[in-house]
Amino acid sequence: MNIFNKKLILASQSPRRKQLLTEAGFQFQVKASDVEESYPETMPVHDVPEFLAHKKANASAHVLEDAETIIIASDCVVILDEKIYGKPTDFEDACQILRALSGRMHEVVTGVCLMGRQKTVTFKGISKVYFDTLSDDEIEYYVTKYQPYDKAGAYAIQEWIGLCKILKIEGTYSNIMGLPMDLVYSGLQAF
Repeated sequence: MNIFNKKLILASQSPRRKQLLTEAGFQFQVKASDVEESYPETMPVHDVPEFLAHKKANASAHVLEDAETIIIASDCVVILDEKIYGKPTDFEDACQILRALSGRMHEVVTGVCLMGRQKTVTFKGISKVYFDTLSDDEIEYYVTKYQPYDKAGAYAIQEWIGLCKILKIEGTYSNIMGLPMDLVYSGLQAF
């Protein structure tokens, strides 16, 4: 079966994941279930995104119509000094996260779960992101203008910070946006 003709269900409301799949030429439906993004406190931080992606896929498993349907679920976290920086809770939290990332390298880890009726596969993409130093004025400007409250690490690479304050990345751009398309593509081919 042609990979672009597979019946895909995106178990996410993320506009960035929708954009990436669309731009890659995939046809899909969005059917996301609400999932509490909790995980065991003792879990290694690099394993959390795959764990949460699998949890999200399980919550949407009821939409698997037939053996040809595949769910794509994903979760993305920012890791600095072995600490997970998720979505900020408010303005102050967003500013605090960006101050922590300022002038440092952090990792963006995106876990993906592909689930069908007969098979489930999880994997993760890892990218290193090197931030330039951010002044308090720049941080407040960014948070006020872009309101990154739905973004892990309080930023999006495709916005002002990505354009003006990221010095370099190691890994894929799409992974930092929230879906490692190179791995998703090869995962779907192998599925």
